[in-house]
Amino acid sequence: MLKDCKLIGIVPTLDKARAKAFYHDTLGIEFVADDGFALVFKLPNAMLRVVPVQELTPQPFTLLGWEVTAIEDEVKALTDAGIVFERYSYFEQDTLGIWTAPNGNKVAWFKDPDGNNLSLSQH
Repeated sequence: MLKDCKLIGIVPTLDKARAKAFYHDTLGIEFVADDGFALVFKLPNAMLRVVPVQELTPQPFTLLGWEVTAIEDEVKALTDAGIVFERYSYFEQDTLGIWTAPNGNKVAWFKDPDGNNLSLSQH
């Protein structure tokens, strides 16, 4: 049913201007429009809608993530852009903040300005 449909990710924000700067200027995602309900961003195979909310309690889990082919390069580029990668005491992470799972997958976590947990992963 949905296997051929484009995914739409939805992320909450308390501050649309700050979110737009982060997702467009810092992460480099193409901004399409502010449609009055959300900031709309275009990715190759998905849409991201950043929705203003009145209250926000960031969740402890990953809300949105990107699969990358060279995680070390992406982490370095984002670090150079001012992104701080999270450190967790219960994961053994390398000097860049990348955790390697027992199956070889790699993950690094960072937060948006609203505290939403985001990730990069290499599978």
